[in-house]
Amino acid sequence: MSETQILDLIYVGAYCLAGLVFALGPFVLVHLLSARETRQTAQKTGQFVECGMEPIGDAWIRYSAVYYRYALVFVAFAVDVLYLIPVAVVYDDPPFAVRDLVELALFVGILSLVIVYAWKKGVFEWKRKTHPPN
Repeated sequence: MSETQILDLIYVGAYCLAGLVFALGPFVLVHLLSARETRQTAQKTGQFVECGMEPIGDAWIRYSAVYYRYALVFVAFAVDVLYLIPVAVVYDDPPFAVRDLVELALFVGILSLVIVYAWKKGVFEWKRKTHPPN
């Protein structure tokens, strides 16, 4: 094997080793930093993860449909970033700057109409249901 082939194999090996470290590193880090005594040792609940607060009620509750609508609106606006970032990166092309600006304004305008529509429908109002005591 030539010297360049050996060097290439070293690069490939280092790349694979870095991938392995990035894949297994978080597991090792969590093991080293996690608390050794959890709620299991205190006989409080069957929870393995602590958040610092006492648990209230059962974990298997039904979420309101408002939560799902709110989540869908969030996803819609998270996906629009996938369009806005590439447009911002290539925005400096002078012959198409006006066209890109108009397309961007149209896109953001349509998204603004979605916000207004969701607001009118009451998606952003989080009304908590209260149940009367038994």
